[in-house]
Amino acid sequence: MYELIQVSERSYYIQSPAKIGLVKLDERDVCLIDSGNDKDAGRKVRQLLDANGWRLTAIYNTHSNADHIGGNRYLQNQTGCKIYAPGIECAFTRRPELEPSFLYGGYPCKELRHKFLMAQESDAQELTQESLPEGFRLIPLPGHFFDMVGFRTPDGVVYLADCLSSRETLDKYGIGFVYDVAAYLDTLEMVKSLQAKRFVPAHAAVSEEIADLAQYNIDKVLEIADKIVRICQEPLCFESVLQKLFADYGLTMNFEQYVLVGSTVRSYLAWLKDTGKVNALFENNRLLWQKA
Repeated sequence: MYELIQVSERSYYIQSPAKIGLVKLDERDVCLIDSGNDKDAGRKVRQLLDANGWRLTAIYNTHSNADHIGGNRYLQNQTGCKIYAPGIECAFTRRPELEPSFLYGGYPCKELRHKFLMAQESDAQELTQESLPEGFRLIPLPGHFFDMVGFRTPDGVVYLADCLSSRETLDKYGIGFVYDVAAYLDTLEMVKSLQAKRFVPAHAAVSEEIADLAQYNIDKVLEIADKIVRICQEPLCFESVLQKLFADYGLTMNFEQYVLVGSTVRSYLAWLKDTGKVNALFENNRLLWQKA
């Protein structure tokens, strides 16, 4: 873990729970794509930088989930590097308590206020194409989270953040986190058409071809949507829909799973309602969902 792996002339990644990209800007200066899940990850990244005699100039965050920004504060304090994050993700990076609050839908209890869902705050600036090093290209990847992005480096490597998961992860856990189902499907269709020297997803193997894995992720989204529609043959409240999905996929409920899977299922229900596949009705002061 935290091994530095070179994938092209200037581009690397650091093997970690969520892969960290590293790109050489010249013989001394480097930038990171994300920073790992916590201070310890940041410390290990700093050791790699020091061992190679590199100076960190900037961290470019793909999005604001805690496992991608957790090393920001430590590395910024240690190196003085700049930090950039896209759109709404910048606000979440500056105020990371927004993530568990958003997931829970209110003030999060203490079981949700920890580093897995809430990183330390860092002084981020809004990411734009103009803030990137010369030759880099920003790739919008909305869907998994609000304004997630990926990056294409000058030497042809594409960092894909969390826009897809490995087959093994999807087969094991069944339901991956999605904020906007329609945008996520559009992103996956776009990713299928990309060409690159190497693709570096945060939670799947590095490869030269990504279309098959993108399609597998699309198929999984449609499978989950169909399952929700079948569950809603008769009017059910959200908690009942969630309970049946947990049972179908063999998941175990705890606070983290409740907010992550629960938020995702609410997003599916919203998308299914907007596309006319389920109806929402209020009965006895309950919101119920039923197949259209």
